[in-house]
Amino acid sequence: MAESTEKSQLEEQVDDILERVLEECGGLGKLQWILIAIVIGSKLAITWSMLMMTFAGATPDWWCVWQNQTSGPNDSYAESLASCQPPENNSVGDSCVSIRFNDDKNTIVNEWSLICDEEWISSTITTIQMGGLLASGFIAGQVADLIGRKPTFILALALLTASNLVCGFSVSWQMFAAARFVIGLACGMYLTVFFNFILEFIPVRYRAMVMAIPAWPVFAALFGLVSWWLRDWQYLHYATAIITVPFLIGAFVLPESFRWLVSHYKTERAETVIARIASINGQRRPDVSKLIEITRREAEVKEDKRYSLLDIFSDRTLLKHSILLWFIWLASGYSYYAISFGVEELSGDLYLNMFLLSAVEIPAQAVTWFFNNCIGRKWTCCLFYSIAALGGLAVGVVQVLNPANSSTIINGCAMVAKLGVAAAWAALMTFTTETYPTVVRNIGYGCANSISRVGAMVAPQIVHLSKSVSGLMYFLSGALMLFSAISASLVPETKGKLMENQIRKSEKMEIYKLESGKEKEGQNLHRY
Repeated sequence: MAESTEKSQLEEQVDDILERVLEECGGLGKLQWILIAIVIGSKLAITWSMLMMTFAGATPDWWCVWQNQTSGPNDSYAESLASCQPPENNSVGDSCVSIRFNDDKNTIVNEWSLICDEEWISSTITTIQMGGLLASGFIAGQVADLIGRKPTFILALALLTASNLVCGFSVSWQMFAAARFVIGLACGMYLTVFFNFILEFIPVRYRAMVMAIPAWPVFAALFGLVSWWLRDWQYLHYATAIITVPFLIGAFVLPESFRWLVSHYKTERAETVIARIASINGQRRPDVSKLIEITRREAEVKEDKRYSLLDIFSDRTLLKHSILLWFIWLASGYSYYAISFGVEELSGDLYLNMFLLSAVEIPAQAVTWFFNNCIGRKWTCCLFYSIAALGGLAVGVVQVLNPANSSTIINGCAMVAKLGVAAAWAALMTFTTETYPTVVRNIGYGCANSISRVGAMVAPQIVHLSKSVSGLMYFLSGALMLFSAISASLVPETKGKLMENQIRKSEKMEIYKLESGKEKEGQNLHRY
């Protein structure tokens, strides 16, 4: 019991000293802004890679050309718009003579004629991509907590550059699908590590502000504009690979997270990183002797161990919070990507809708800074998930009833649903990161990220199915958003909370274990 109390006291002291050292190094200084510029800036490539299939998987207008079943040089032809069946009242064959695509865009659909019996391939490729994200989240979380944040981040960008180039040079849809899986791996690796990498350098009062930077929606809106400009899936992949390279080079100048180094008792390297932060920020090198001494004592009491998912499962409180958070991530993954990939269901111009669905997130994500600091992370999530639920359910009802001006109402409510889920997910990222201690932060966050990809994998299939089952996609989204709001309300608030370094056992649990041990010992003595 005394040993456990000593561990807890040392952990609390380390958490407090790390926050103080960060403030003494300049708080939100020059080094932090360089980190934000490189890490958040590189999200441009991630955003374009993730949303690529909204354009690359789109189906241009196409016509099937049918030949009449007459012989001779004067055979006549009939055309049917986007139909795999011959036109009625025409004596034609049972197969197309040729397929003609509108040349307003070049996607993988007209590249490999993915229509009729092969219509399923486009949505399946998107699911395969999300499968890559699912796999990498579990792997990357473990890797980032094992070897560090920086190496994992650099590996993600390197993989992304290479796989986008391979996609652009693909000669078959099978090769393209394999490359999209690797893109999913790279994106999942990045999304698992990037937020923790930033937040471990940011003072507590600025954490919500960093997450409120609307990088994703700005880059997504830009993707809509670039898609309208290039109108070619290959050029878009080449462009994505090119813009990744500067950020990959810049990543090498970033230091490793000093919080991660301290959590693994690498005090000499941590001291070097802290000195570098202070130097770049123009501050005096802080005195870290007390931190080193406490870390040394902590290492003596508790040896450096390799943490895994089992450490989350073995802590009852952490497991309960994880289950709730992971469900919300699952629901968010489905809803966000269902609305994104379902952009073709909206009326009007594809490029304009791609732009608007992304642009609506910019004010939504920016406003989360205010709400996170005003009402806290928990209630910000509850508020915006409720808004997303109302928007999604409204679209589903309108699609089923199909009233006059339904297209305008559907577009408007879809924008509201996208706004809600985007803002809520931004707040959820901060909420999740602050819930986990440093030693399992990337593991817990990585699992959440991976689980969200299960929803994202299902999304394109539901989008495809909703073409024949009216309202399905949005009814499911609305229901999941409602349950997410309820789940978020059951997780403890983290606003203003210091980022913990180690998993802390509650005092009540330790007392319970001690008393249980004594009781069993007494029973054994009585038995003899």
